[in-house]
Amino acid sequence: MILSVLIWLPIVSGIAVLMLGERYARQLALASAVITFLISLRIYFGFDVSTAQMQFTEQFAWLPAFNINYLLGVDGISMPLVLLTTFINIIVIISAWVVIKDRVAMYLGSFLVMTGLMIGVFCALDSILFYIFFEATLIPMFLIIGIWGGPNRVYATIKFFLYTFLGSVFMLVSLIYMYRVGGSFSVLDLHQIKLDEQQQLFIFLAFLIAFAVKIPMWPVHTWLPDAHVEAPTAGSAVLAAIMLKMGGYGFLRFSLPITPDASSRLDGLMIFLSLVAVVYIGFVALAQRDMKKLIAYSSISHMGFVTLGIFIAFRLIANGDTSHVALGIEGAMIQMISHGFISAAMFLCVGVMYDRVHSREIADYGGVVNTMPVFASFMVFFALANAGLPGTSGFVGEFMVILASFKANFWFAFLAATTLILGAAYTLWMIKRVLFGEIANAKVAALEDIGQREFIMLALLAVFVLLLGVWPDVVAHVMHASVENLVQHISVSKY
Repeated sequence: MILSVLIWLPIVSGIAVLMLGERYARQLALASAVITFLISLRIYFGFDVSTAQMQFTEQFAWLPAFNINYLLGVDGISMPLVLLTTFINIIVIISAWVVIKDRVAMYLGSFLVMTGLMIGVFCALDSILFYIFFEATLIPMFLIIGIWGGPNRVYATIKFFLYTFLGSVFMLVSLIYMYRVGGSFSVLDLHQIKLDEQQQLFIFLAFLIAFAVKIPMWPVHTWLPDAHVEAPTAGSAVLAAIMLKMGGYGFLRFSLPITPDASSRLDGLMIFLSLVAVVYIGFVALAQRDMKKLIAYSSISHMGFVTLGIFIAFRLIANGDTSHVALGIEGAMIQMISHGFISAAMFLCVGVMYDRVHSREIADYGGVVNTMPVFASFMVFFALANAGLPGTSGFVGEFMVILASFKANFWFAFLAATTLILGAAYTLWMIKRVLFGEIANAKVAALEDIGQREFIMLALLAVFVLLLGVWPDVVAHVMHASVENLVQHISVSKY
């Protein structure tokens, strides 16, 4: 029952926060977040890394007439994402402790409910249950951006909702079609369903629309910068750290094992779109004047490594090099975890300055290090991690994906490696203009350094960025069996 507790404890706590009102909202929300994280550690320390089987499984009949079940379980692919979700939940609640003053209970309650729903996405082993959790996450994020967002929040909210909701409709149609073919909505049963080449192509394209929008991949990425710019700081942190990962997870859980032949046939398209995200969006980030928008485009570029690492696997299999297939997929997984920590940290750093100056424009800053030296140290560290500095988590996943790409094709690796240059260019150029130099204006001169709450928030993220950078096996070792099982599955044609 531990997975049900992880899903429903935040949801019930969120409802309780709404009912009890403002007085104890912060304390109850933080207590719920900490307890949920501690419970999730039980999954990590009790996880059997020697097997690819689903663990901590739960099953109850839900709609037996349609063979739809409340079916949960985690493996080495989903479990790290559950831990990331529960940890980020603590950080965003701390970040909003004093910043949010209007409708605090509704704000924190929305995040708690959304946390439970996102955990449900990573634990669901019934495809209809997955779809319900996948879509339900839109509701609290819709409210968070629409109520506490910036001046153009209505436009950004509607665009975010329409893109992600309409994309998922195609996934639902494909799930119903596979039920008609195989008679089951179980994800593991769908992995074994026999589909011909044409069926796989249509189903792969349906999944592609849903998951590409969520990641988001170029060219369906345009909703993300608008959503980030208008979202409150904690909303941006959760959107970048967790919600984008649902798309990458969907490819690993659905697209690859259900449609391996279609994935192999269209791997060139996916590699092309991934490299466009890495290179082109990196140049777009260079042109941004809004810090949030720059980091948003940076997220799109870095998530390009996730899809590159996933689909480079099929090029390696075609080349007969099965020994490096797992390297690319595990690199993609580590990149998702790393990006969760770094992107959340970068958005929270921007939030720290916005709370004081009420501007995200790079031109409104300069010389911040003179008045906020402790904060500047954190921001430089996270910026270097974002640029892929060795010794930080930002380097590990990208290096693994580049190495796997090199084994497949030199030019794939060459183009992917440009992110080490572009990432350093747009990130460090922002840091130079915001933090260093002479104090630019009176607002910067009046800044006060971070307090204890903000220090704890950034320090926790810094610890995990450094830990994953120097000891990636703390996460990688739980993935090996599940990734190897996936590689074996996709290496065999299904028709």
